[in-house]
Formats: sequence, structure tokens, C-alpha cells
Amino acid sequence: MTSIVVRADASVEIGSGHLRRCLVLAERLRQRGAGVTFICRRLPGHLGELLAARDFPVVWLSPAAPWTPAADAAATAAILESVPEKPAWLIVDHYRLDRDWERRLRPLAARIMVIDDLADRAHDCDLLLDQNYHGDEDEAQERYRGLVPAACRLLLGPRYALLDPRFAARRAAAGEEADVTGKEKPRLLLFFGGTDPGNETGRALEGIKPLLPALAVEVVVGAGNPHRQLVREMCAGLPGVRYHCQVEDMAALLAEVDLAVGAGGTSAWERCCLGVPSIVASIAANQVPLAVPLARDGYLLYLGEAAALVPADYRQAVATLLRSPWWRAFMARRCRQLADGRGVFRVVDRLLPPALTLRRARAADEASLLAWRNAPENRRFSFSPAVITAQEHHEWFARCLAAADRELLIGEEDGRPVGVLRYDLAGEEALVSIYLVPGCHGRGYGRALLAAGSFWLRRQRPAVKRLRAEVLPANRAARQLFDAAGFAASHLVFRQEL
Repeated sequence: MTSIVVRADASVEIGSGHLRRCLVLAERLRQRGAGVTFICRRLPGHLGELLAARDFPVVWLSPAAPWTPAADAAATAAILESVPEKPAWLIVDHYRLDRDWERRLRPLAARIMVIDDLADRAHDCDLLLDQNYHGDEDEAQERYRGLVPAACRLLLGPRYALLDPRFAARRAAAGEEADVTGKEKPRLLLFFGGTDPGNETGRALEGIKPLLPALAVEVVVGAGNPHRQLVREMCAGLPGVRYHCQVEDMAALLAEVDLAVGAGGTSAWERCCLGVPSIVASIAANQVPLAVPLARDGYLLYLGEAAALVPADYRQAVATLLRSPWWRAFMARRCRQLADGRGVFRVVDRLLPPALTLRRARAADEASLLAWRNAPENRRFSFSPAVITAQEHHEWFARCLAAADRELLIGEEDGRPVGVLRYDLAGEEALVSIYLVPGCHGRGYGRALLAAGSFWLRRQRPAVKRLRAEVLPANRAARQLFDAAGFAASHLVFRQEL
């Protein structure tokens, strides 16, 4: 079993976001067959009971000595030195740990992944995830220039947001154009994170009182919220207001609301995934660089830092959006383009890529290849989208098997076909075409198939030095696939040196 260790903390002061997003990642890694262990500090609001409820082992760092990054590194190293197997990955999600900490742990793990949002310190890692929005891709890449090793792979943007898979499922069930304007009595969600130490929930609830009972309100607090009893008492006396503590399925609740008021952090991507327009106030300094670019580019309404707000600010913002259904519809549509809820699957595929084998197509594959090629999801972005007849396919397939300048390969996982690669060879360059077997989309097979194909070519066709791929303008998924696989884009042509 692959061993993975996660170093993250939660507390009333730190918040719960770091540990919760690592928990989402850990659950998916466990489904892929890995064993995941957490290393945490026992701080007020540490959420150890949540990890225990999900059956994840936790090793607690001793609180005896004053905490410093150097002391943390030494204590974490002692834990890793005591285990029989070197972890395949050490995943670090902590704003106060940097390159010095990672260098101390480097010999004790095969590879290191860092989850960061701030780009304010250097790292020594193999993979870095920043799931926040920072404008275009070049701008996001520039933030980490000089802060990570040249060989470090960057996973940047909300398409890698670590969301519970239930959000992607709810999104699929709702369809691509969910209606956020048609309800006679709009429903509002109020949620400022798992801890909310400044009780922004209470301040916002006080502000929207005059809008009741024309507005239904769902108020959510975390189990670590020190003001949860006060908030509960406030809700009890208000018409149309329901109180929730430690919601297990936030996706189900978000799917029912028309507008949300809350903080930044991971909850921003949950709202984006389901197309819920939102009003945001920053309750921590690290949420400001998240909210500002989103507001600047029209994804949400940002009120500023929570400490500077009064209840009337929330009332005016909510009332304005309720009177502006066109604005809410615009934000909902725009937000859904940012995060699709499948980020955790993409990240896991980088950590534990599918193990694929390639083989040349043979005569017995003819009928299967025809069915896969004619599937609607594969014809949609083909340069020849029409349905291919059996006779046309038979003639084409015979030419493929006989051609000396073409390789037709089938990728398999544990003997089960997952996709098809075709290479048309021309000297030192090969044109690559790829499609997946129906039912295998969205599971990381595309990138794994391209990687396996490049390795296969280096061994079987060493004369090939360059790959070229051509993509239709509307095929955004293919553009992202070739970019993630290390191809360099030139308009709609992607190239890779082998």
C-alpha cells in the first residue's frame, strides 16, 4: 500500500480550511488504495474528532516546547524516522512552514507536495497546488517564479480546488444552467467558515433582519465556532431562519439556495461550482488576495475586510442583489466556468497516476474501436464529427494495421481498455490523436495515456523527436489536457520535444 503523510493544522485561530481540504484529498487518495496518516498539533479546535470519525490515523505533535518551524520540522522528522516505510508523498498545508522545513524533511519522503495560496515564501517541493484565482495563467505562474525549484510542477487555479465530490455530483444533477432568479421567495445561505472567531455570522444576521420574512435564510456554523450558541439563539427568534451546526452535506444545502453571504477560502469554490452568486467579506488576511481578483473580474460582490463592516453593509448588499436578478444570473453563469468540482480527482491523478499499459491494436479490436469512435462524447470534438459507417471503418482500420508510418495503440488499466492513441509519423515528428473509451472521461486517463505513449515512442520509435497535436477551438478540455501533459501551445497546435 502506498503511504502518504499529511502535515496540516486546524484551530479557532487558524481556521478549519487547511485540514478540511486535506481531508477531502485524503479520502480520495484512500479510494485509490493509499494509506494516509495526518500529523497535527493539538490546538483549540483541532478537529481531531473529525479525522477519527473518518478513520484516519493522527499523530499528535507534542505541545510541550514552544512552537517554531524548526521545532516542528524536528518533531515531524522524528515521526517519519520511526515509520518502517518512507512515504511516497509528504503533503504540507501550512502558512508558517517553508523551504527550510521542507529541506529538513526532504530525505524522509520520496516526494513533497505543498498546498499554498500566498506565494510569499520559498518552497523545496516537487508539486505545488494553489487553487485560488489570480487572473490569467501567466499571472498565476509568475507569482511563484523563483519560489519553487525549476522542476516543480504547478497546479494553479480553481480547476484544482479540493472540493468534496458531492459538489460535482450536485452540479451534474442540476445541469449547466441552474435557475437562480425564478423563486418567489429567495433563499439565502449565511456561512463564514468553520470557526468565525469574530462572529461575522451574527453581524450579517443582524443586518438582514429587516429583509425578513420575505427572505428565507439558512444559517450554518461549524462545530468549532465559539459563538455558535449565541447564533442559535438569534436564529430562534427570527421568522424563516433555520440554524445548522456542522453540516455534513454542504453541497445539498447550497444546491437549494439562490444567494450566499460568507467568507473566502474553499467555500468560495463550493459556491462557484454550483453557480451560487455570493457576497463576500474577508475574515482573515489570506482571504483578501482571493476575493479581490474575483470581484475585479465579476465573479462575486466583495464588501472588503469584515472588521470594517457594519450590519447595514450586509443588508444593502443583499437587497441590491435581490433587486438585480440579471446580476445574479451573470455571476452564477460566470462562476460555474471557474470550478467544476473535479479538482480533487485531477490532483490525485498527479499524485497517483493511473498505471497504464499500451499495446498495438489488432484485428479483433475493430468493432470496439468503431463503437468508441462513434460515441457522442468522442465525435463532439472530432475534426470529422459524422458517424462513421462500418464499411468506412473497416477500410480505414485495415490501412492502419498495414501502414509503416502509423501506430495505433490501445491503453489498458488492469487489462481493461481506457483509451486510444494514434501516431502518424513523418520523419522526426509524429501527429498524435487521442480519445477515451466512453465512461473513462474525467478520471485522469488522458494525461496518463499521453505520458505512456511518449514513453512507448522513445523505446519503440526512437527516431521520433517531436510530437504535434491539433485541437479544435471549442475543445477546451483537449487544450487543458495537452497543456497539463507538457505540450507547448502555438495557437491551436501543441508540440512536445521527446
